[in-house]
Amino acid sequence: MKGKLISVTTLFSALIIIVSGVFFYMGNQANSQDNRTEQLVAINEIEQLVKMGEYEKLSEKTTELSESIRLSEEVSNVNVGIFIMCGICIVFCNLIFGYVYVAILRPFDKLKGFADKISQGNFDIPLEYERSNYFGEFTWAFDSMRRDIIKARSCEQEAIENNKTVIATLSHDIKTPVASIRAYAEGLEANLDGSPEKRKKYLSVIMKKCDEVSKLTNDLLLHSLSDMDKLKIIPEGFELCGFIENAVTEIAADHNDVRFRKPDFSAVVKADKNRLMQITENLIGNARKYAKTDIEVFITKSDGNVQIHFRDFGKGISDEDMPFIFEKFYRGKNCGNEQGSGLGLYIVKYIMEQMDGDILLKNHNNGLEAIVSLPIS
Repeated sequence: MKGKLISVTTLFSALIIIVSGVFFYMGNQANSQDNRTEQLVAINEIEQLVKMGEYEKLSEKTTELSESIRLSEEVSNVNVGIFIMCGICIVFCNLIFGYVYVAILRPFDKLKGFADKISQGNFDIPLEYERSNYFGEFTWAFDSMRRDIIKARSCEQEAIENNKTVIATLSHDIKTPVASIRAYAEGLEANLDGSPEKRKKYLSVIMKKCDEVSKLTNDLLLHSLSDMDKLKIIPEGFELCGFIENAVTEIAADHNDVRFRKPDFSAVVKADKNRLMQITENLIGNARKYAKTDIEVFITKSDGNVQIHFRDFGKGISDEDMPFIFEKFYRGKNCGNEQGSGLGLYIVKYIMEQMDGDILLKNHNNGLEAIVSLPIS
């Protein structure tokens, strides 16, 4: 586009110069020949009048010769004026074409180059624009579209990562009730259900855990198609101490490795029972997997909050891992060869935040303590 404009400008300027030169040459030739002839005739006549001594006519002829010379000078001035006008026209045309290039063609070329970069997937280069040119608003809209595309891609990538996280999270949660089902099934196989009541209890726990697996698989189906923010939390008021006692009894499954110290008070909280059960199973499961010691569970309350303590007597978590332990897919250096996805504590942290609670990990000389805190209703 720039080359075409330069070619047109050069051609137009050349035409002006040629036309002006032709007119100048033709006019100059005609005027010069006529004036030269007249002036020669006038000079000859003046010489003859001088010889003849007719001084009265000499004055008249001298005046005619002066007038002829003056006319020749005027013609020369006209020709100079033609050249000046020719130069002015050329400068004016160049200014017009220069303005067209700066105001229209150059912004258009810049916009075309920017569109090529966008088509190649390069969204990181901003488009500098000037509202004063004719493409200013269009350029601004184009750059705004670029920013919107970047934002949309970022949100899309974040949504993909969230969906992956939720699927991995819920898949991890399924392992805990399945482990309980296996434990009670092994108890039935080993004939540990010595009485009808105990057998009924075992079967009841297995069916309850199957219901939990069913709920988790429903969540997995839901969140494979949606965002993590849509993970359902259904809070309800209930007495916490009795709930945790029953939960610990179910999770212990006659392994005798979990001890619950019942408090001498009651505390009513508003939380999601199913999610709180997941948290309890997750923390006890982590302690069993990594600490491989007895586990103590007890409840305290202070400052309008109730705290559930899960205490083991293993190696704990190293100080360098502690700041990152709640991040998804992060596993500490003390995990050894144990299988895991690094999602357990991330799940607990997320669910507690959704229920307006919190979780704190505290290292002791002989183990780790996880403290889950909920506001008292």
